Amino acid sequence: MQDDSSTTDITPESLLALRAETPGCEKVVHLNNAGCGLLATPVLTAMLDHLTLEAGIGGYEAAAARAEQVRGFYGEIAALINCAPGNIAFAGSATHAYATALSSIPFEPGDVILTTRNDFVSNQIAFLSLRGRYGVRIVHAPDLPEGGADVAAMAELMRLHRPRLVAATHIPTNSGLVQPVAEIGAHCRELDLLYLVDACQSAGQYPLDVVEIGCDLLTATCRKFLRGPRGSGFLYVSDRVLAAGYEPLFIDMHGSRWVAGDRYEPAPTAARFEEWEFPYATVLGCAEAVRYARGVGLDAIARRTPALAARLREGLEAVPGVRVLDRGAVLGALVTFGVRGWRPGPFKAAMDARGINSALSFREFAQFDFGDKDVDWCLRLSPHYYNTEEEIDLVVDAVAELAS
Repeated sequence: MQDDSSTTDITPESLLALRAETPGCEKVVHLNNAGCGLLATPVLTAMLDHLTLEAGIGGYEAAAARAEQVRGFYGEIAALINCAPGNIAFAGSATHAYATALSSIPFEPGDVILTTRNDFVSNQIAFLSLRGRYGVRIVHAPDLPEGGADVAAMAELMRLHRPRLVAATHIPTNSGLVQPVAEIGAHCRELDLLYLVDACQSAGQYPLDVVEIGCDLLTATCRKFLRGPRGSGFLYVSDRVLAAGYEPLFIDMHGSRWVAGDRYEPAPTAARFEEWEFPYATVLGCAEAVRYARGVGLDAIARRTPALAARLREGLEAVPGVRVLDRGAVLGALVTFGVRGWRPGPFKAAMDARGINSALSFREFAQFDFGDKDVDWCLRLSPHYYNTEEEIDLVVDAVAELAS
């Protein structure tokens, strides 16, 4: 595999090698990478090796023996998003990371959370919960006619409300939209506003640079386009947030030191956002998954994966009875569509029966977006770099057969 700084594309020869290292490719046409990417053999091996070590010498002892490799997780994530290892905290999921980050913000009644109409469902629910608990106000920036947040209007709302927090989801889970998070971040930096980015669907699909994005906090999972194991994610915490003393609502003996009977000291790094108990095999699997993605090359991935999605989208748009739902100036590797005359469960079951992995989304996942589009459900297909053009065409043919 190539170095992640390379501009070389994924060649037919290298694609064969990547698929050979992805056992699932022999069994299914996996177009559910926005749910979980298929594990590569090195990731699976790293996890199994550690579980075998735990079984042989004990969990604590295995963790001590692999301490250097565990530290490698922080270095790999740091290299992935352009920060220092001390800015990274492991989390059991992106949602856990997001909730932990939110819990560190000292909200007061009347504080404004400025967000978009396309933020992830769990984030929207968290904002509503904070409104009920602390009396914060939630302001949604309007969308552009073509889809995606209107950054100019969002900047005006920043100046008007001076929000306690600005939050944006880079790639929503319910469509192919790619939001301009760096443009939003530039306004946040200009106005010195706290900025939280959900990169759950973009980590492993596109290069990420927290300096370029201008965020204070960023969350992501490892199980989607990074192709890591389930039950894993991470939180980026900027130096200025750490220096300001932000800490999660609940902090334990891993994230702090009990220095006197009535006093504790938070860890100086993002470790203050972690907990003492770790799934060490999972952490090692995540490190290997990021190492693998960086070896393939994030620039190459960012060219191939959306191109496969564009091929899929174009094919589906030509199928009678199919309505492709993706809108936005920039579209990524999530392709969403509805099929006339079908209900969601039976349609997905028909795709499953053809060995095609997919996912369903419902209006409750995206009240604003699906409300605007007047749909109650869609099927989501999400290719990745190890998928082939032949698989994309096979899927289009399968949808056409079912739609007819």
